[in-house]
Amino acid sequence: MPNPVETPEPKTRWPERLFVLLQHALPQHLLSAGMYRLTRIGWPPLKNALIKGFAHHYRVDLGEAENPDPTSYPTFNAFFTRALRADARGPTSDPAAILCPADGQVSQAGRIEQGRVLQAKGHGFSTEALLGGDPSWDERFAGGSFATIYLSPRDYHRVHMPYAGTLRKMVHLPGRLFSVNPVTTRLVPELFARNERVVCLFETAIGPMAIVLVGAIFVGSMETVWAGTVTPATHRPSTWHYGKIESPEIQLGRGTEMGRFNMGSTVILLLSAEAAEWSPDLLAGRSVRMGNPIGRALSPSPLAPG
Repeated sequence: MPNPVETPEPKTRWPERLFVLLQHALPQHLLSAGMYRLTRIGWPPLKNALIKGFAHHYRVDLGEAENPDPTSYPTFNAFFTRALRADARGPTSDPAAILCPADGQVSQAGRIEQGRVLQAKGHGFSTEALLGGDPSWDERFAGGSFATIYLSPRDYHRVHMPYAGTLRKMVHLPGRLFSVNPVTTRLVPELFARNERVVCLFETAIGPMAIVLVGAIFVGSMETVWAGTVTPATHRPSTWHYGKIESPEIQLGRGTEMGRFNMGSTVILLLSAEAAEWSPDLLAGRSVRMGNPIGRALSPSPLAPG
């Protein structure tokens, strides 16, 4: 399994430092709440102007969209979270393939070393902090593998299952809402363990799997297919357990939708040690597409208790 390729760190320019400093000062949650309301306005002149301007500026490709007419969407958010055609992504014939969970660009991918995930050259963050401080699940990912996928504004913003799994736990972790673009990722230490996020923990035939939806500035909310919009009113972590008496068991097949971002952000995938091998070309900076193989599962292991 390849570790991220060592490349020279880009020289930081003063506009980039200013951009990051401004994010520290901005009322991140207030701005995101305003964006949440704006993107749900259904008044045709406004929502059509927003959609057309956005699609033109970011050169959005609607060729794979289930609905290719941008002005027919009821709100900007409906356009942003648009579905793909059923035949847009062909299924893989390899039953052991680990599928890419989202369209975007690889931020980093490699091994979890000493309980830490590489964020950018020179710094990273702990898996325990990323997962919300649960040592039992953290231990299960020791020595495992990770892949971080950055979704740009023009990308498809639904997240799909890399491998079939049974949901055991979901945690909403409130936090900051820094941008997750490459500049901020390089300059804000432990960014992904500081931003608001939704942690989804699954059991699979190859061991535990975590899919972490990381929020960002202007990401008004995140959704899962089983819980809808995940926006608890409390400023403390909220936890849901599944497969117990009080909650039904939720099983999701490989490639099925599991969640979405209302505005763009980042997905982090964690697998346990000896669960899979990443493809040799899963390298930082590579563009990836949801549903394409990014690795291969190794020998299945018995399902661990939930």
